[in-house]
Amino acid sequence: MFARIIGVGSFLPGSAVTNHDLMLRGVDTNDEWIVTRTGIKARHLVEPAGTTSELALEASRRALTAAGLNASELDLIIVATSTPDFIFPSTACLLQGKLGNHGATTFDVQAVCSGFIYALTIAEKFIRSGSHKKALVVGAEVFSRILDWQDRATCVLFGDGAGAVVLEASDKPGILASALHADGAHHNILSVPGNVCSGQVIGDPFLRMDGKAVFKFAVRVLAEVAYECCAAAGVEPNEIDWLIPHQANIRIIEATAKKMGLSMDKVIVTVDQHGNTSAASVPLALDAAVRDGRIKPGQKVMLEGVGGGFTWGAVLLEF
Repeated sequence: MFARIIGVGSFLPGSAVTNHDLMLRGVDTNDEWIVTRTGIKARHLVEPAGTTSELALEASRRALTAAGLNASELDLIIVATSTPDFIFPSTACLLQGKLGNHGATTFDVQAVCSGFIYALTIAEKFIRSGSHKKALVVGAEVFSRILDWQDRATCVLFGDGAGAVVLEASDKPGILASALHADGAHHNILSVPGNVCSGQVIGDPFLRMDGKAVFKFAVRVLAEVAYECCAAAGVEPNEIDWLIPHQANIRIIEATAKKMGLSMDKVIVTVDQHGNTSAASVPLALDAAVRDGRIKPGQKVMLEGVGGGFTWGAVLLEF
């Protein structure tokens, strides 16, 4: 028994907020500074009342339509997010209710920007075990809620959005291999070092990042985990048709491709359009490439993510 992706979908809220728009909103920055360092030209931000589950709902509906399934047919729903609607219930349960599904196994996964890779790998294991047949895997984030808009080193990098895939049990290989890792010793280079106690915020409630340390760590582990995944599947790196890395920064993406010996012509890049959307970034890029026809049946696609924790992982699949 194998697990194959049979539908993809994504959603970005509102209109694009350009780098110039950020400057007009009072952020001490400019378009040239952001594009040169990150490759980001715009991002999407939710309205004040918007929620992660709402973004997940729109992406899920589109993925289910693409798969030709009704939500009632799902027996597994996993949402990867680090910006849930509430402490509990899980965003996945809220999404389940909005979809009108009853009884599916449903939970959240928190691995920050690697969250979708973690969730996809978990869903594949459920299906391979034979316990579940149809799964919805979503990466959804409202990172604008945890940004310090006075810190131009971080606030210009992130955006809100959601991406989803539908997996189905199949006798034909779909997900060929996966690899997941984490090292909590690096937790301090990317974190939100605050929490809520007795109704009060304790510590710092905003995202903080050591950009240089994150860059070095990300480039190293993304290349390593991609090679690991290829080895597990018996596939040479040059046999990969498309690489879809976490959409965080064009410099990280280019450096990873170079380490793997891949031309940028084989790399899906959407970071310029929506910035770093954390767990949503990989499915957003995947959906864009499927819908515009770049990804075709029979092609091999490497998905990979790296994020706070530090966590990282990769999934090699065949469409």
